[in-house]
Amino acid sequence: MSLVDLLLFISIFSIWTILAVNVVLIFAGYVKYLTMKVHAHLPAVPPFVSILVPAHNEGIVIVRTVRALLALDYPPERYEIIVINDNSSDNSAALLAELQAKDPNRQLTVINTDQTNGGKGKSNALNIGLQAAKGSVIAVYDADNTPEKPALRILVAELLADPKAGAVIGKFRTRNKNATLLTRFINIETLSFQWMAQAGRKQLFNLCTIPGTNFVIRRSLLEKIGGWDVKALAEDTEISFRTYLMGYHINFQPAAVTWEQEPQTLLVWFHQRTRWVKGNIYVILKNLKLLGDPKSKAIRFDLMYFLSIYFLLMTSLVISDTVFILSVSGLLHTSINGFSNWLWFFAIVLFVLGTFITITTEKGEMTLSNLLLIVVMYLVYSQMWLAVAFYGMLMYLQEQIFHKKAKWYKTQRYE
Repeated sequence: MSLVDLLLFISIFSIWTILAVNVVLIFAGYVKYLTMKVHAHLPAVPPFVSILVPAHNEGIVIVRTVRALLALDYPPERYEIIVINDNSSDNSAALLAELQAKDPNRQLTVINTDQTNGGKGKSNALNIGLQAAKGSVIAVYDADNTPEKPALRILVAELLADPKAGAVIGKFRTRNKNATLLTRFINIETLSFQWMAQAGRKQLFNLCTIPGTNFVIRRSLLEKIGGWDVKALAEDTEISFRTYLMGYHINFQPAAVTWEQEPQTLLVWFHQRTRWVKGNIYVILKNLKLLGDPKSKAIRFDLMYFLSIYFLLMTSLVISDTVFILSVSGLLHTSINGFSNWLWFFAIVLFVLGTFITITTEKGEMTLSNLLLIVVMYLVYSQMWLAVAFYGMLMYLQEQIFHKKAKWYKTQRYE
């Protein structure tokens, strides 16, 4: 066997191993979906909740978000909304002041920061909001979110039902899924991720990752952790790891739904996903030393999984794609080329069927058009993710070398 054949074999084996793990997670997630229960009842006097909304130049969406939060099915006197209008240069401050003036229950607090104490990223904004919060339970919503009315009640009830749950996460849906072909891809991607990675990992390993929005977390836990890591772009993944290391776990409750905007153009999507890659690489490297520590067995699968996705899978895909292109062009010949082509075909079939299974959990998503979209996603969208992962790694290395400080990476919003 030549060196090229060996590299191709190793890359195919690695890809199939990761694919097999994902298939197992998909079926575990489906079992979770079939057996999911909802705790929706609160005590007579529910805990006071502080909802934190970090916002930077969010004038386009912030009014709709605050109105949705004010309309939540939770006793108005038992929750507050704290919008951290973080060093914004648009009309956010004026719009929020207008909303405050019309708030009969005085639930809305606005913290306007400037360049001296703000503009340093989402984690910093959340820490500022935490200092002003009065609640024993902290909820977080992104500035473009419109949660359904029962969302907060369900999340809090789920948290109260499990004393060992440090946090409870809900489900997010794509509000603008029909805007472009890209948002249709993202809609399928987010649903698949939540039912595979969140529900599947919860079913098999009692593991979940806190997303950036639509979750509640115990204030006492946040204070033990020391708040959000201001160096972390993926503050959600980072705080998830620390939650498990503190002896708590995280629950996934998809009955608590929020709707959010997703990038509608390739450039906006590319910048957002690059930020996610850089943030997750930071978390992986920060916790890599814990891989062999017996005390960190709760997060061992996640560390291995993230390492595999961001390093092993990316390297394997680059090798296999390069060999495929060179062999098709006649510049390279391998003795296992025919065998590898059959494996690729079966990989596509598994990807399509597995992804389609995940979206059957959602009403209106089990359509022929979505099935065809998943096929296109494998051929196009997955390759786009490969480019993002590679670029994100380069940017992470550059920022570490030049010691760049955290800042807001603004995702474009739409009317």
